[in-house]
Amino acid sequence: MAQENELKHVAVILDGNGRWAKQHGVERREGHLAGANRVVDFMNYISRYESIRYVTLYAFSTENWKRSKDEVDALMNILAKFLDDNLEVLLREKVRLLTAGDITALPEACRVRLEKVKRETAKSFTRTFILALNYGSRREITDAVKSIAAEVKNGTLAVDDITEQTVADHLYNPDIPDPDLLIRTSGEERISNFLLWQISYSEFYFTKTLWPDFDINEFDLAVQAFYGRKRRFGGR
Repeated sequence: MAQENELKHVAVILDGNGRWAKQHGVERREGHLAGANRVVDFMNYISRYESIRYVTLYAFSTENWKRSKDEVDALMNILAKFLDDNLEVLLREKVRLLTAGDITALPEACRVRLEKVKRETAKSFTRTFILALNYGSRREITDAVKSIAAEVKNGTLAVDDITEQTVADHLYNPDIPDPDLLIRTSGEERISNFLLWQISYSEFYFTKTLWPDFDINEFDLAVQAFYGRKRRFGGR
């Protein structure tokens, strides 16, 4: 494992859209729309740091289906519009889009757009954005275990050959390096079933700022906090 203190991958739990809407006296949909607009801004923040090549955004969890149908529908409509509006931006900035999670459960309009943007942006890129959609880390690890078990059953993998790397290789995006920094907005200090395997050695940064208000100054503070820490990875 690399010991260098370089920020290459930032993961973000986008939290606080609903509270932002309540504070501003508007419907929750407006909060989610403000959050989507902030994602566009965030892409610009990232571009100022040459070392950051990977960003994972926790956009919709497996648990978010418990929300009202109206809110879920609004989220999916916002996602579809976000993809339509930003394909050219991603291509111009050479940003590849990937997803993590089971997108087959998303509405067809979202799936079609996601596949189109992923296909188009894979042609030439220097930076990768990963949208975690219908994502849950426990499900991801469970899927990895099932896949490994199937290989053992059919004789292509021996139990004694299973290592931590074997598990990592069976996760949703095995070629993506683990996050160096995890940011959560809105003041909550929990992981909420997000990248449980991958953040084993990540630095955490929690801020009370709601996601729609997470501006460039807030991001710079998070980056400064990261570089102010010494990552030992279990060593001294």
